[in-house]
Amino acid sequence: MNIKITNLSKNQILAEDVILSTSFFKRLKGLLGYKSIGKNQAIILRPANSIHTFFMRFPIDVLFVDRNNIVIKTVSNMVPFRATAIYFKSLVVIELPSGMISTTQTAEGDYLQIQ
Repeated sequence: MNIKITNLSKNQILAEDVILSTSFFKRLKGLLGYKSIGKNQAIILRPANSIHTFFMRFPIDVLFVDRNNIVIKTVSNMVPFRATAIYFKSLVVIELPSGMISTTQTAEGDYLQIQ
């Protein structure tokens, strides 16, 4: 099943090659072990309201998304060995290649389509 993430507010495709991580162990592993993430790739962690980049090898952009697919927080260029705050309204976390938030001008309040 191919998953595509589109920012409908900005009419921008965020990713077309998406990994869905819904089990505890898949969310825990996330992008650990990856050497990079491709320009058109993303990982969706569900449910999730915070993340860490401990032991990762590269920076990422992060979107925290609520149950209505509204972006509630953006984190650009999150470098390895960091942790985010807990965003209690977040149901989904989307990890993207670093720079994708600025390239697509994705912002808090934007509406995403995940299909």
